[in-house]
Amino acid sequence: MAPVDPHSYTDGEHPVVSHAALAFYLDFAASTIQASALLTLSAPHSGDLLLDTRALAVHSASTAADPPEPIPFSLAAAPDPVLGAALTLTLPPDTTSFRLTFSTSPAASALQWLAPPQTASGQPFVFSQCQSIHARSIFPCHDTPAARITFSLLLNVPSQLSAVAAARHITRRDPLPSDHRGACDDELWCAAGRIVEEFQMEQSVPPYLFAFAAGGIGFRDLGPRTRVYAEGGDKVLDEAAREFAGVEEMVKVGESLFGPYEWERFDLLVLPPSFPYGGMENPRMVFLTPTVIKGDAAGAQVVAHELAHSWTGNLITNKTNEDFWLNEGFTTYAERRIVEVVQGEERAALNMGIGWRGLNRMMERFKDNMEFTKLKPKMAGIDPDDVYSEVPYEKGFQFLWRIERQIGRPAFDEFLKKYIATFKFKSIDTETFLEFLKTNIPGIENQIDLQLWVEGTGIPPDAMEPDSATYKKICALAAEFKSGKLPSEEEVADWSGQEWELYLENLPTDVEASQVTALDERYKLSESRDYEVKVAFLQLAIPTGCKCYFNEVEKCLKQVGRMKYLRPLYSSLAKCSSEEKMLAQRIFSEAQEFYHPIARSVAEAILSKHS
Repeated sequence: MAPVDPHSYTDGEHPVVSHAALAFYLDFAASTIQASALLTLSAPHSGDLLLDTRALAVHSASTAADPPEPIPFSLAAAPDPVLGAALTLTLPPDTTSFRLTFSTSPAASALQWLAPPQTASGQPFVFSQCQSIHARSIFPCHDTPAARITFSLLLNVPSQLSAVAAARHITRRDPLPSDHRGACDDELWCAAGRIVEEFQMEQSVPPYLFAFAAGGIGFRDLGPRTRVYAEGGDKVLDEAAREFAGVEEMVKVGESLFGPYEWERFDLLVLPPSFPYGGMENPRMVFLTPTVIKGDAAGAQVVAHELAHSWTGNLITNKTNEDFWLNEGFTTYAERRIVEVVQGEERAALNMGIGWRGLNRMMERFKDNMEFTKLKPKMAGIDPDDVYSEVPYEKGFQFLWRIERQIGRPAFDEFLKKYIATFKFKSIDTETFLEFLKTNIPGIENQIDLQLWVEGTGIPPDAMEPDSATYKKICALAAEFKSGKLPSEEEVADWSGQEWELYLENLPTDVEASQVTALDERYKLSESRDYEVKVAFLQLAIPTGCKCYFNEVEKCLKQVGRMKYLRPLYSSLAKCSSEEKMLAQRIFSEAQEFYHPIARSVAEAILSKHS
């Protein structure tokens, strides 16, 4: 066996699945999917073939012939806690495609099922989140970014609901008996009150970008290739439409910087508040947390990041999670280039400043395991969700910015466009990138210590703090806080959430409770609608023992499931006295059913570590 990825059972000596024809019957009452998959291989194969699964019940395997012949299969009896269970199929000679029937578990790590009382529409809702290694909990696959697939998808849902997917929508129609291909019986598939939504994805994507959602979903058109979808009715849709009104301009800027937009549509789905990320770059249908709707168009910067993934991450993909910086470092760089054009250099520099502070904070987080401060860490046996951090984003950005400073922006822009054109619709590793870099920028290895940047721990000495007037002014004001000086109303008059976030991130951590309450009394930061500001403030307040903020902390942890907020708040509580620890445990016990399985697992790990 020749493993291609420490997080997959995929054998590099065997062909991989190149196309999946999927039929899903969504059972909201049972929180499960009854499914079939017709899987096509990249080349004919005989003998054993391994697929990744997690908590799937596999019911049958057969050839694609008519009539089908059974294929022997077995599931590993003892699933690996990170990888899940390998599904071994013994294929007959020269097999090019085969069919599986299976069903998901209510505990599928990629899926969150919301009951009607948990949604704004009063309708049930389900959504998927497959990054990093959770597609295997929805369907058997080679769940590695090294194995890109195309797919078709039939979603059978109650007729009062709508479904969306990260794929081209073909039609909404009545179910047909021939649709399900063994997913369930004809009577169930074609029952009254059911509808089929049909999708097709012709461009190859890594399995972690497979995505769908179903519920009481409406939409607003934003531009010629963009709609915003949301669950929650006209109010949410109207707010989202205002927040993201400038998306088409951003797409055009992205094209001018990085080349043609290859995905036809750039639609947005605002999910319920339990969505565990800020955004997920699913092609054609970006998934977003509602916390990015702030009323001041600042949420468009999250959209800029997900848009940038259309070139770096989706078009060119990291081969494994050990190369994650190729996705996120490039995308953070590309995002800031888009922001620089759309919102100006000072705003882009502010983003860089927040990122610089975050990168330094990660050095503290991983001080006992500096492996995860490398751009290319060793990840065997490690769940990527457990070590998810800002390092691949911000250290990756710093590496690319260092190259830009060395060769100049015009030369780097030319390099970037050539890189995207050369590797589009491919998955590559760090070594491939470095070879391409050295070939196209001769002598760069003599000017920059590439090995130190990629394999070294910590922040390299030639990384650079951003240099801008706004950034320096905010950092200077933060430094004055220790001596009791609060910023004046004139100094903060034109601050948006990002200025406040940067200010709070740069405050000293050993402050007095009275200083924290004085700051909040003047500027009401604990009540901010911007969760970046609110959480940064609460994270500052918790260690001071300001119990007056415990209610706000509890509300925040119960209302929003975004891991960017759960991680620091639970960590801050868990590191304090027994009273704060008990508060964290109680909040989690009451809120855990609200969280997506990925977020629930992360919060559990934090509380377990500090118990």
